[in-house]
Amino acid sequence: MPIRNPKIGDKVVYAKDKHSGSPGQRAQEVTASPKGDLYNYIVEKYWVVKAIDHDGRLLLKTRRGKEHLISPNDPRLRLASIWERVFLSNRFPTLDS
Repeated sequence: MPIRNPKIGDKVVYAKDKHSGSPGQRAQEVTASPKGDLYNYIVEKYWVVKAIDHDGRLLLKTRRGKEHLISPNDPRLRLASIWERVFLSNRFPTLDS
């Protein structure tokens, strides 16, 4: 479901596809690769909207300062729930003034 009327400072969650030999504790939907050497899984990333591009894409900031340009229609992107904003607030980055 697309994010409607995004604003700078909105907290969002992005379901990022990952693969490695040892998934972490937050890994979801873990499946082994065909030869069994690696695992494919999803990790929810907690980001904040830093800016909105002229064509509507969202510039998202990570906790470590990286930035990603993502379409608000991306099915892996959603607004953070109230529960996530309250109880997982330390996982979201802060915007610098």
